[in-house]
Amino acid sequence: MISITDQQFAELVAGFEDNFIHLETRDAYGTAVELPYMAKWAAGERDDLGWLQDWCTNLRQKRTAGKSMRRARIVSEPLSDYQRWSYSIAHPMVEAGEDIRWVPRRLVSSIAFPGNDFYVFDNRTVMFLIYAGNGLATEKLVSTDPADVQLCRSAFEAAWKLAVPHREYKPL
Repeated sequence: MISITDQQFAELVAGFEDNFIHLETRDAYGTAVELPYMAKWAAGERDDLGWLQDWCTNLRQKRTAGKSMRRARIVSEPLSDYQRWSYSIAHPMVEAGEDIRWVPRRLVSSIAFPGNDFYVFDNRTVMFLIYAGNGLATEKLVSTDPADVQLCRSAFEAAWKLAVPHREYKPL
């Protein structure tokens, strides 16, 4: 596996040819971009979600080109504050073309998962997202090893079978 930069990550997300899958397994994250917006939400302040505009534009372009983007979020219930906030901001991404689904953690006990969150791009490149205990991303590792790709695809599809579409999920 090789470590990649944030710029290389952005290029992978922008440049996939057909599809990506993304599995999230943590109850909280701490990205530098998101933290100020989550703090506003926690304080009861309104957020117009303008900061998501570029991502949603990218999603719309990919959807228009016929590309598939699926994200499964494995969550503990009741939801953590982070996941309640994440739920509250997901609608624009779903409208733009990303199929976001929620999987209650209690349903996935018998599924074998990789040790880290991941993306798989075009069924051939996996990117593992490494986080510190506080939820901040520390590294992104890329592999094209078919065994890594298959492990991630298998885990994702097993979770996807249990996942509830965003519009139907009712947070606890």
